Amino acid sequence: MFITICMTGLDQDMMQKNLTCKSLKDAQKNMLSFSIVLTFVTFLFMLLGALLFIYAKKNNIAIPLLDGKPKTDLLFPEIALNSGLGITLGITFILGLIAAAYSSADSALTSLTTSFCVDILDMKDKSERQQKSIRKKTHIGMSVLLVVVIIAFKYILNSNVINSLLTVAGYTYGPLLGLFAFGIFTSYKIHDRHVWWVLLGALALISIIGNLDAATLGGYQLGYELLPLNGLLTFLGLVLIRRK
Repeated sequence: MFITICMTGLDQDMMQKNLTCKSLKDAQKNMLSFSIVLTFVTFLFMLLGALLFIYAKKNNIAIPLLDGKPKTDLLFPEIALNSGLGITLGITFILGLIAAAYSSADSALTSLTTSFCVDILDMKDKSERQQKSIRKKTHIGMSVLLVVVIIAFKYILNSNVINSLLTVAGYTYGPLLGLFAFGIFTSYKIHDRHVWWVLLGALALISIIGNLDAATLGGYQLGYELLPLNGLLTFLGLVLIRRK
């Protein structure tokens, strides 16, 4: 539930279509129809994923190894390129994969560039020529950073992409959840300059808690619940820096 709230409900890229509706009723209709479509699409992807494994088992295609460990994420390209489907179908598979990846990366890069230029660099007072130059440089920088993060994922995370993504979400979306809940459920004013310390403190604490051995917690293995816990720590930290 918290993953859905954060990764969909608090994601501007996902919610901006609702924010641009003419009325609240239209936005509600849009959210309901979007939920139905998203459920169908998710089911379809799960079905296709299951068919990949069924096809691999039927044709004795082994799951590729990476560093001596089975890597299920590599099954898709393995079937596309090395299972005798032919070069045309193999290229079609890969083009589909690239198209799906770029459709997400494109909107993410646009959001990151806009946020960095407007919120961090505060370029609204600069000339149009300077703004254009800053946007280009920022976009290139964000692209390079995205590639670096993808490469880092390969060496830092040992599980599959989906599990890794949901694990990282506990660290990145947790503070966003805390900030959103604080703004919705309280009317406190806070000392803005201290917010960074609260977010970094919550991230440090959740990193320590997330790496605790299960034996320390009586055998309990922490997982995706790090996200709401991170949000709670952020919320409590914001309460501590409220104005009197």
